Amino acid sequence: MKRIEFHNREREKKEIIDILNSEPSLITFVYGPINSGKTTLINYLIGQLPDVYVPFYVNLRGRFITGYEDFLNVLFEIDEGGAIDNVSDYAQSFLKDLKILSGIPIPLNLFEQIFEKKDKSKDMFRYIERFFSEMPKKRVPVLILDEMQVIGDLKIDGLLIYKLFNFFVRLTKELHLAHVFVITSDSLFIEQVYSEAILSGRSDYLLVDDFDYEQTMDFLDGYGWGEHEKESTWQGVGGKPVFLVKLINAKISGKKIEDVLSSMFIRRTGEITTRLKLVKELGDEMVIGSKHCDVHYEKLVATLKMFVDREKIGMNDVDEVSKRYLVKENILFVDPLTAMIAPQSRLDMLAIREVIRDV
Repeated sequence: MKRIEFHNREREKKEIIDILNSEPSLITFVYGPINSGKTTLINYLIGQLPDVYVPFYVNLRGRFITGYEDFLNVLFEIDEGGAIDNVSDYAQSFLKDLKILSGIPIPLNLFEQIFEKKDKSKDMFRYIERFFSEMPKKRVPVLILDEMQVIGDLKIDGLLIYKLFNFFVRLTKELHLAHVFVITSDSLFIEQVYSEAILSGRSDYLLVDDFDYEQTMDFLDGYGWGEHEKESTWQGVGGKPVFLVKLINAKISGKKIEDVLSSMFIRRTGEITTRLKLVKELGDEMVIGSKHCDVHYEKLVATLKMFVDREKIGMNDVDEVSKRYLVKENILFVDPLTAMIAPQSRLDMLAIREVIRDV
């Protein structure tokens, strides 16, 4: 299989580099539709960073986190090499030959001490702050948490995520000690974050969207595609990177682009049809805060019908339960900064229109 090269993203790269070149002062939330290339962008930039930056990349994707122990095991990279009590010496020595770390390094004995404490979060935050502050003065920590919404509902003497936000504010705005990036494809999570008073004036937001038309054409040009194939692809799936990669690999393996596009459309149409059918026949519910809310088939259909002749609608144009349900099912995407709702991709938009036509 041919390796797919990283493409473009000049605007997003510049924004992130500008953030890194300034004193740490804000938490940066990197958000966008599913599979729009957020993690790919961050991983690419991590590999390009000058040695002055020390990235700590914590990936929560696919991790089953039900309690504090699970979270600590993901957040920290445990060093079983020996018992070390001096955090300053450890921070200085550990980073000499390392560039990318998949967690905050911690000696096993200190990790076990944190587990023994009643207020684990206080000791966890104290250790991280001390570790960052004791790093060589010419090195700048960059803490990156990918898919942080995984712990959104985890409670440890209150919601853990609020404790983390408070700590991130301390690392950035108060101490100017580390850059903090939070990556998420969950637009309900980013909507919740955007409305939090605790983050007002203490956070910024970077949208990583699907490729636009020109980016898509340039991307496919790099693989020798003809004009008809490029136009068919744009009309069929738009500029979602994961779909473009799928089509490139399909063409390399000898498949016809039109056949693959047709298959993708039929599959997505079937998925949305099945989801609506289940709600119609069996019902469903959403938990919003502490309230259990019924999901209504008729309201879902009414919401989706708005996209028959529009690509975007306002957040206030749809009831909250239907909005949250369709976002949770990865059919719609909410951008709280613009207060707009859109299908997760052009493929989703076309599938929605096909499904609604038959309802």
